[in-house]
Amino acid sequence: MTTDRTEPVTSPSPIALREATVDGARLRYAEAGTGDPLVLLHGWPESHLAWEHQIESLSQLRRVIAPDWFGWGESTRDTALSCDYDSEVDRIARMFDALGLDRVDLACHDYGGFLGLGFVQRYPERVRRFALLNSRAHRTFNPPFYLLFGMFTVAARHRFSRPLLTAAPIYWVHRWGMAGYLRNGTFDLARLDRYLQVLRTPEGRRWYAHFWAGYQVRERPELAVRLAEITCPTTIIWGTREPAIPITTAEQLVRDIDSAELVRIDADHFLMEQRPDEVSEALRRWLLRPAR
Repeated sequence: MTTDRTEPVTSPSPIALREATVDGARLRYAEAGTGDPLVLLHGWPESHLAWEHQIESLSQLRRVIAPDWFGWGESTRDTALSCDYDSEVDRIARMFDALGLDRVDLACHDYGGFLGLGFVQRYPERVRRFALLNSRAHRTFNPPFYLLFGMFTVAARHRFSRPLLTAAPIYWVHRWGMAGYLRNGTFDLARLDRYLQVLRTPEGRRWYAHFWAGYQVRERPELAVRLAEITCPTTIIWGTREPAIPITTAEQLVRDIDSAELVRIDADHFLMEQRPDEVSEALRRWLLRPAR
């Protein structure tokens, strides 16, 4: 019988991060394995550590590259970098260029999946296979989260309300909001604090407000109408206890992307850490699908 609590997972040995420059900013990334490249894009508010349990397994099949996306983890937090959607999607292409990557397998979670969906539509020749895990993708959030993230964007864009995101208590707001992932064992306290470290410094909080000022919570119909253009082998891996994004998002992706498959996992939003072995196995099966 499955319970809400996740069994404790032993963390693999840490991987030394490498460094590249993209758009004049420092990108830190983990790399392991050899062969065709597989890029793993994390979501909010994580870093390459979101994929920590998958990197070792998948590196037996691929050269795995897991970046800390700009602003997160150990990569640069630079308010000179635009965080609007088009800029972020095109920045993925420039990251590939900087790392010498031509065509990749691309697996994305959460915010990474939001960007990744736009990337595979805009640069189809650069994606061999595509996997998307619990992401708003072309749609948006359930009403409570739509309102919450919408308030973040409104606060970030007005100088009188911006201090709501740049003041020190914002760390504790997020710490309280994510406490459920401590209770169910998805994160331990050290892991969660590492993810939220951006909110510990004035510089990090200024960048955080900058991020939300460029973000939009509205649905993206321009992405929805182009789902049928995705022709590479695609898998949608979904934690069925997802609180913020309706399962209909996953179902539409599978319905509208040719030959896409849906893998359901009994997990919450951060499924790579809550159910690492099941996610790794789903991704291994995806990687063995013939590329077109």
